[in-house]
Amino acid sequence: MESNKEMNFISAVVYCYNDSSYIGNFVEQLNKTLSDNFLKYEIIIVNDASTDDSVEIVKKIAAKNKGGIISILHMSHRQGLESSMNAGVDLSIGDFVYEFDTAVGDFDWSLLMDLFHHSLKGYDIVSARPNRRKKLSSKLFYTIFNHYANLQYEISTESFRILSRRAINRVRSITESTPYRKASYANCGLAIDNLVYSPTKQTKRKKDSGRKMMAIDSLILYTDVAYHVTVGLAVFMAFITIAFGIYAFFTKLYSHPVEGWTTIILFIAFGFSGLFVILSMALKYLQIIVSLVFRKKNYLFESIEKLQ
Repeated sequence: MESNKEMNFISAVVYCYNDSSYIGNFVEQLNKTLSDNFLKYEIIIVNDASTDDSVEIVKKIAAKNKGGIISILHMSHRQGLESSMNAGVDLSIGDFVYEFDTAVGDFDWSLLMDLFHHSLKGYDIVSARPNRRKKLSSKLFYTIFNHYANLQYEISTESFRILSRRAINRVRSITESTPYRKASYANCGLAIDNLVYSPTKQTKRKKDSGRKMMAIDSLILYTDVAYHVTVGLAVFMAFITIAFGIYAFFTKLYSHPVEGWTTIILFIAFGFSGLFVILSMALKYLQIIVSLVFRKKNYLFESIEKLQ
């Protein structure tokens, strides 16, 4: 009965790129779950320039739909997961927004309501994390990222998440853009939690070279990995310089090198060492500039509690 349904308006944003093999079942299950539990809702399919019949499948489902609104947001060209999902979230109007980074559902659909009810306990962002074994590349990325990013919450592999409208507005207010949503969410200053679930089936993520580039860009933008690497190289070159200096000194004492050989060797060694020191300083300044440009605010707070 409608009287038993949740009154909050819900948006669900689903990323789609050549997902014809499972987009139909995913949208049908999603629509049924939302229709059974919410009075008003919308589903936004973000079509990232698919070349298969994914869009036609969604249109057939929408034609038979008698529940919420199903929309298709067509990207002008393939722009990748992050940009496409940002566009979908910007279009959404719900009090709460579900983000599905993939149309492969390896979870029980009751998990959607588990996340929603958990968010009502005071969490602005709640994610669903599978307890399956991570790929070595993913494990390495998250280990490095969490160590060097200095985030409020650690990030990990997620299947989908729910965000309050306050969380979306907060992230939009503190950053000029959102190149990596999970990192922006983890450092927005609001309460975040996650629910771990056991996958109902084994799924294989499609290979996407864009994810590798996004991972590299995120490490550069959100962490100081590049700075630490450069500092490490500067220290290494300093030891090399000392070693060459000692070698040149003893060569000068006990051998008869060509005139000017010692000077050239020392100049080259000190030159390379100085170059890496300069690069370290330049990267640090660039990191500060990027941080100032990327972020609009210097401080974050979760809430204000007035005591009487």
